[in-house]
Amino acid sequence: MLKFVKHNLESIAGIEIYPIISLLIFFIFFVGLYTWVYTYKKDKIEELSNLPFSGEDENNTI
Repeated sequence: MLKFVKHNLESIAGIEIYPIISLLIFFIFFVGLYTWVYTYKKDKIEELSNLPFSGEDENNTI
C-alpha cells in the first residue's frame, strides 16, 4: 500500500516543501503557546483557577 502512495507523491513537483511548512507551523504554534503561558500573570491564573468555586453559594439557594 505504501508503494502506491509513495509513487504518487514522487510524481508531484514541489511536494517536499509541505512537510517543512507543517513542521514550522507546528513549532511556531507551540513556542508561541509556551511563551504566552509562561508570561501570563500569576494573580490572573489564581483568579481563574478559583472561578469555579466562587458561585457555590448562589447555586445552592435554588
